[in-house]
Amino acid sequence: MEKEVTHTYDIMEVCLLAGKIMLQSGAETYRVEDTMSRIAHSFGVKESHSFVTPTGIIFSVESEEPTKTKLIRITERTTDLHKVTLVNSISRNISSGEMTLEKAYHELKEVEESKLTFKMTTQILAAAISSGCFLIMFQGEWADFLSAFIAGGAGLWSLIYFHRLVPIKFFSEFVASLIIGILSFLFVKIGVGHELDKIIIGSVMPLVPGLLLTNAVRDLMAGHLVSGISKGAEALLTAFAIGSGIAIVLSFL
Repeated sequence: MEKEVTHTYDIMEVCLLAGKIMLQSGAETYRVEDTMSRIAHSFGVKESHSFVTPTGIIFSVESEEPTKTKLIRITERTTDLHKVTLVNSISRNISSGEMTLEKAYHELKEVEESKLTFKMTTQILAAAISSGCFLIMFQGEWADFLSAFIAGGAGLWSLIYFHRLVPIKFFSEFVASLIIGILSFLFVKIGVGHELDKIIIGSVMPLVPGLLLTNAVRDLMAGHLVSGISKGAEALLTAFAIGSGIAIVLSFL
């Protein structure tokens, strides 16, 4: 009996680890719950229940013994869809019977501890190029491409840098948008840039919480009201931080 209880807790650990990685990496709530349920079912659990929010996961397993329930907190969230894909791949291998419980746990641990994000320089370069491209997409002038390129790259750099100094998302996003606004204004002032509004719009686009908004709407449509509203509120707060930084710059012009 004791061995059976231990085995059940091991299954719960694997399910919770998979859910934790996915939720921290930007996966939708329904995907996290579905993956955890599939893993539990593949290891012989007849009935399991999960309650997932952006800040925590509650997972329980029904058995002959009293219901076993575990809770984990989610303190950090980012966007790493590569990790979501890897966990989905492990889940499919478990469902097809190609992976044991112990092997699944070790592979999930490797995914959790791995650093799969691009280097900081690559992220900044990508943000700079996309800022210039967004400028053109919003019918800006090619003459302003360089201004948006520099402002967008500087904005993402400041976001990463200040988030390391003060791990408060609102603060780092506010400072990043403030720097973008100041640089855009300076470029127009010295004659390097021409259309201030287009430069600012293109430069702040890498900061816009697109994935959060998409997941919020998807969760609301799927009936996950708590998660949908929470993610929507987080996206709204990010938008407010970006808007506040730009508004302060424009108000002193």
